[in-house]
Amino acid sequence: MARAKLDHHCNACSIVAFALLAFAPPCAAWGADPSAKPKSETGRATERTATAADRLELTPPERDRLDRAVDKALEFIASNQREDGSFPTRSGAEPAVTSLCVMALLSRGHQPGKPPYGDCIDRGIDYVLNVQDKGSGAIMPRGTAQLIYGNYNHAISALMLCDAYAKTRGKYRDIEANARRHDRIENAIRQALVYARKDQTRPKQQLGARGGWRYVGRLRPNDSDLSVTAWMVMFYSSARKTGFVIPKKGMDDALRFVRRTFDKKQRAFVYALAGDERYCSRATVGAGILCLVLGGDAANPMIPDAAAWIHKNAFEPYNGSRHPEDRYHYSAFYCSQAMALLSAHDFAMFYPKLLLVLSHHQQEDGSWDAEAIRGDAVYGNTYTTALAVLALSPPYQMLDTYRRGR
Repeated sequence: MARAKLDHHCNACSIVAFALLAFAPPCAAWGADPSAKPKSETGRATERTATAADRLELTPPERDRLDRAVDKALEFIASNQREDGSFPTRSGAEPAVTSLCVMALLSRGHQPGKPPYGDCIDRGIDYVLNVQDKGSGAIMPRGTAQLIYGNYNHAISALMLCDAYAKTRGKYRDIEANARRHDRIENAIRQALVYARKDQTRPKQQLGARGGWRYVGRLRPNDSDLSVTAWMVMFYSSARKTGFVIPKKGMDDALRFVRRTFDKKQRAFVYALAGDERYCSRATVGAGILCLVLGGDAANPMIPDAAAWIHKNAFEPYNGSRHPEDRYHYSAFYCSQAMALLSAHDFAMFYPKLLLVLSHHQQEDGSWDAEAIRGDAVYGNTYTTALAVLALSPPYQMLDTYRRGR
């Protein structure tokens, strides 16, 4: 009982301390030592780790195929935006899907406030900003649906705001509306960081689940899973790159959970730590790699095994699954970004095949099919189209979150 009270007291203190840090002036640093570089900049990389000199090479026909597929997809996405700035999907999941759509537009180099998609981006950002709860900082609409979607909405939306933040400052602030939106985004990111850390440090039933995230409320049988955790790690990493102070302990705790999801027998990352949730999917394996690389542990020996697992589990046939929980487009996003952050060899082995499959199965209107697995069709094909664009986006290197050599 005394230990429980002590843990609770320490958690409360860490949350208060982080709240103060999050409202400090932005500076690219970890909370523990604002003057120190993160591990990703100071650690010794393996041969598999991307460097600034590595290039994501495509042949001219591949580049043409990529541009045509992405540009056609973005036309479809923009044409489906609702009047309130959101994009169509299952009720309750709008902030996350809207954020994925905005990130897809940004990933091609389109900018807020500038044609052809500036207005679309602006309205998407404003929708997400208006959803945020001003008290808790959580970016999620009210309602019981948030028991499942809440932390997905929060992490994906906060991640998008980090990428949008960079596009509304500096030279972009010449547009008056961008300057006002920039200030709103900055405040929203600060509040979102406080919520993320508070939720990360809540008591866990399962000892090994410490450091991770899962659903909101009562739907937490194992307390943490790699899927939600990966989005939160991407948010932490992107916020730090963008210039916000991030608690080093927060990232360290998250990475410790991620490492615990590595299954030595399967030589890959699993969804959660117990029971029938201890399975590998292409999404979980790609997510594990992304977390370690973006979190500053790119030299971890788990990464080569996980990369080999992905290479053995190709994305053919289209919209097919290798496990009841293996969502095709969601997995393609994770694995493509992961392979792009590893060596040029890994990228060359993986990406051209994915580009060929996705371009071949793109619909005439620019969309891709809805997910074929476990009723996920309810999220719609604007959602999967945004994921497909993000899976194809690494050669553009327009999103700071996934930019190599940073």
